[in-house]
Amino acid sequence: MNYGCIGEHLPHSFSKIIHEQIESYHYILKELAPDEVAPFMQKKDFSGINVTIPYKQTVIPFLDEIDGMAKAIGAVNTIVNRDGKLYGYNTDFAGLSALICHIGLSLSQKKVLIIGTGGTAKTAHAVAEVGGAREILHLSHSQKTGAIRYSEAYEQHSDAEIVINTSPCGMFPRLDTFPSDENGKPFDFDAFPSLEGAVDVVYNPLRTRFVLDAQKRGLPAEGGLYMLVAQAVFAAKHFTGKEYPSDLIDKIFSSLVAEKENIVLIGMPGSGKSTLSGILAETLHRETVDTDSEIIKRIGMPIADYFAKYGEAAFRQVEEDVIHSLAGNTHTVIATGGGAILRRQNIDALKQNGRLYFLDRPLEDLVPTTDRPLANSADTIRLRYEERYDIYNSAADVVIRDFESPETTAQEIAENHIKQLR
Repeated sequence: MNYGCIGEHLPHSFSKIIHEQIESYHYILKELAPDEVAPFMQKKDFSGINVTIPYKQTVIPFLDEIDGMAKAIGAVNTIVNRDGKLYGYNTDFAGLSALICHIGLSLSQKKVLIIGTGGTAKTAHAVAEVGGAREILHLSHSQKTGAIRYSEAYEQHSDAEIVINTSPCGMFPRLDTFPSDENGKPFDFDAFPSLEGAVDVVYNPLRTRFVLDAQKRGLPAEGGLYMLVAQAVFAAKHFTGKEYPSDLIDKIFSSLVAEKENIVLIGMPGSGKSTLSGILAETLHRETVDTDSEIIKRIGMPIADYFAKYGEAAFRQVEEDVIHSLAGNTHTVIATGGGAILRRQNIDALKQNGRLYFLDRPLEDLVPTTDRPLANSADTIRLRYEERYDIYNSAADVVIRDFESPETTAQEIAENHIKQLR
């Protein structure tokens, strides 16, 4: 093994994809059980490795030299084998610093709240300290040494300006979890009127509930994918001794988001979502999923029949369950039912890994059909249009109004998706 990453569980790691865009070396993801770490480190059969959860401290006794910052943080995530001697570094520090800069935040003279007390929290503390924060506080729902409880933060530190989540809350596959206090109440952004931005180290999904909650309030906020890419580039510098172009992090980040992010089509019944999803999937070599088709598989009958038998509320719950089951998908085109956006939790679930495109077809182009129980006549379509139009617009990341043909519309969406991160 020349280069790679060791950790306990690595099935959803992006590290191989990222490193093989940085350099031409073959990068291996190697899962190790706790009792396998010592023999692996003693054998030293590698040129350079990254180290992830839960071994960033476990590997330290096997190192010959440790970089000053890694020693201060107490965690190593990059190891280089130079002539049989192992040198340890912490590139998470540089990665998190790069993410904060990418979001456009400054820590200088700011009060910083760090959610969590583990190894990544220590890295965040070091970043805040070096960044000139005037005060740094750690939040924990348990009474860990040096941490304050959420209630104390709400009551005594409402002037906090930056919040950094270093806990695994919201990480795939537990997408609905949220940093919460001892009573299970999610972190309350509204308790901090001076907040200037939020940072989350979780990179899968692209946007955790924590990030989405901050963005709803108009705060600059982002997940940890940029940090992951940045720390990988800094690790590769240690591996190879090379200097990389200053824009490499941005290029890899943009290409990775464009590749992973779902294209989600929202809009009125009859606006062409299913047709466009098929064309887009073929054009962009992606899978496609139609939420109404998935619902039919679950209920075992036509949607109109289910509506007649069980009512709209029961249908909406099935729809919500289906949408939440798809929230973890990546690289997918998702066509939603016309009423999918009626529940805010559906919008949030779709946004975690998706970019929402509203197909804003003119009312006169929408044709009623009998398989749509709430849009089976011209009058019902008009009512739905009036009820939902503002919701579609507020939920959408992009509004599409060019419907010259399905092919040209699909091309516009595909081009937007590729260009939007450049």
